[in-house]
Amino acid sequence: MISWINGELVELWQTNQKFFVLINCQGLGYEIQILEFFFLKLKTNQISNKNITLWLKHIKKEDSDLLFGFTSKDQKDFFIEILSIRGVGSQIGMGILNKFSINEVINAIKTQNKKLICSVPGVGQKMGDRLILELKNKFKSEIQFEDTKGKVEFKIKDQEINKMIEDLQLTLRSLNYKNKEIKTILANINKEVDLLAMKNNLSFENLLKLAMNYLDKDSSNLAR
Repeated sequence: MISWINGELVELWQTNQKFFVLINCQGLGYEIQILEFFFLKLKTNQISNKNITLWLKHIKKEDSDLLFGFTSKDQKDFFIEILSIRGVGSQIGMGILNKFSINEVINAIKTQNKKLICSVPGVGQKMGDRLILELKNKFKSEIQFEDTKGKVEFKIKDQEINKMIEDLQLTLRSLNYKNKEIKTILANINKEVDLLAMKNNLSFENLLKLAMNYLDKDSSNLAR
């Protein structure tokens, strides 16, 4: 079982609506299908470090072995939940994550927004009904994005920016920052997102640096 990979980016390419990277890991080349937003970040050099880490889902078929890569474990877990539904294949799973953030899909499931779910290529009326029905209860136990007092409320209309913020939020959580701290930081960053975009400096790395700067300032103020 391959859980994740860290290696050097060798090549990236697009085949129809599928996006791929070739990663060199200890002399072996791994061909991995990734999400469109991450592909575009790599293609436009928004990520300067070519040594990347991806969470992997390995799908073995009779005639091939397929690897699907994600920038966060939550994306990978979400993908696996989608694949557990009868009749839903890997490309529909990737199509959902290419079109919407995790929060957007969860909100669509909760509100039974079948029109949004069916806007994903390959998802018809019957499959949309099945997705809403079977995933509605799974999100409560498997994906921690429920409406609780500790939830960080932060929504941006732009899908790519929303994904960056989602990854930033998960990264800060992994660094053991509290929800209250994260909420304050994201509120501050929200004020600067447009300015960064205008300067063509909007990237996950720059958002993370900005977040850490705010955290350093808060630590300094507490130390006084």
